[in-house]
Amino acid sequence: QVQLVESGGGLVQAGGSLRLSCAASGRTFSIYAMGWFRQAPGKEREFVAAMSAIVANTQYSDSVKGRFTISRDNAKKTVYLQMNSLKPEDTAVYYCAADPQYARLISTTDIAYWGKGTLVTVSS
Repeated sequence: QVQLVESGGGLVQAGGSLRLSCAASGRTFSIYAMGWFRQAPGKEREFVAAMSAIVANTQYSDSVKGRFTISRDNAKKTVYLQMNSLKPEDTAVYYCAADPQYARLISTTDIAYWGKGTLVTVSS
């Protein structure tokens, strides 16, 4: 079992930055691919970014590419999402996710573990 707890959300002005953190429990954090997703009010949950377990490949949605960076610290069992140049349309609840298979995070299919989310609000 893996439990995920997000933190770092809040209110920020457009153009600002935030760094989200996701702390994981369990001994085998390093073997899990990790990802971030978000859900805006009235919209479906969407993929934001993912990082594979071993090779540390990364993938981003087109809407955040060049502005957001995913990283992980296996010693701290934590994955981060650095968000720069924030826009009002980035406002959403951001969820951390983990799965042994990187492909499942990319395809948003049958993902094993989810956090409860942290709210990011970007004001114009």
